[in-house]
Amino acid sequence: MAKKLSIIMPAYNEERTIHLILDKIKAVNLVGGMEKEIIITNDCSKDDTKGAIHRYMDANADMDIKYFEHDVNKGKGAALHNGIQHAKGDYLIIQDADLEYNPEEYNLLLQPILDGFADVVYGSRFRGGKPHAILFFWHSIGNQWLTMLSNMFTNLNLTDMETCYKLFKTEHIQSLSLQENRFGFEPEVTAKISRIPKIRIYEVGISYYGRSYEEGKKIGWKDGFRAIYCILKYNIFSK
Repeated sequence: MAKKLSIIMPAYNEERTIHLILDKIKAVNLVGGMEKEIIITNDCSKDDTKGAIHRYMDANADMDIKYFEHDVNKGKGAALHNGIQHAKGDYLIIQDADLEYNPEEYNLLLQPILDGFADVVYGSRFRGGKPHAILFFWHSIGNQWLTMLSNMFTNLNLTDMETCYKLFKTEHIQSLSLQENRFGFEPEVTAKISRIPKIRIYEVGISYYGRSYEEGKKIGWKDGFRAIYCILKYNIFSK
């Protein structure tokens, strides 16, 4: 029986682009004939994200897409929690609903697990020779500083803790009790996954087509301070 990859997608005000990322996911042929399931949680979007998703589902009935929605905006982390809870695949990857990350690279992240070396694979925007959008200097410095701070407590040597592309064996990510409802998800899941006994964490270089704030980028400086809080909370105070 073919293995399955669960693709967990939070969506908030992505009416204009969500059909494009779904097209990219549809076009991917996973290694070994692996199947795909897509789990979308609409986090109470103010635009017609819901309509865009349902129109896509109607036009692509052959795709395994599961749709959920929040009655109020709860945050990216809450949408991820919902998707993780409903995942049925052997492996699980997080996918933003915009076009910053390329689903064609799923196989790059899957390979270390399928080769028997890894249980978790992070896709680093700061490694390898893949294309990277040049946008914000201080954003990249902040990202690298948060990664270093996280590494100090987890004793990992990640280069991109804040990356969207994190691939897990589903049994591992579902074993965690995750609490952060917004962008604190990244440091929390990193802290908690690092404490699983004998967990094997790998990293591969990926491309990154970052958006500007005018194009819809949502993370800001307040989220950086929350990330610092979460690094301290989940590595020191909530072990």
